[in-house]
Amino acid sequence: QVQLVESGGGLVQPGGSLRLSCAASGFTLDYYAIGWFRQAPGKEREGVSCVSGRGGSTNYADSVKGRFTISRDNAKNTVYLQMSSLKPEDTAVYYCAAGGLNPWACPLLGDEYTDWGQGTQVTVSA
Repeated sequence: QVQLVESGGGLVQPGGSLRLSCAASGFTLDYYAIGWFRQAPGKEREGVSCVSGRGGSTNYADSVKGRFTISRDNAKNTVYLQMSSLKPEDTAVYYCAAGGLNPWACPLLGDEYTDWGQGTQVTVSA
């Protein structure tokens, strides 16, 4: 069974940092592109960042460039999202997702991903 499990969410103050983890099981992570998406109350889901299964390509939403960093540890079958300089507008449920259509690509489009985790809550507030 393919599973993705997010962890690392929580409550942080503005300007703080948090690292999210996406642990995969049931498939070889190195073949899949992994994306991070988020959805805030009353807002549409948006792509945050992604890393390709092969080649090490990454993409970031303009809103998080320079603040967030995505990384992959194939030995642990885990993808991380390091978030720094957090803002209240970063508050959302964060989801990781896997897509295998093109392991060399890394789109920030939800329709390109077929397997999703349950999400982890990130709240940025003083």
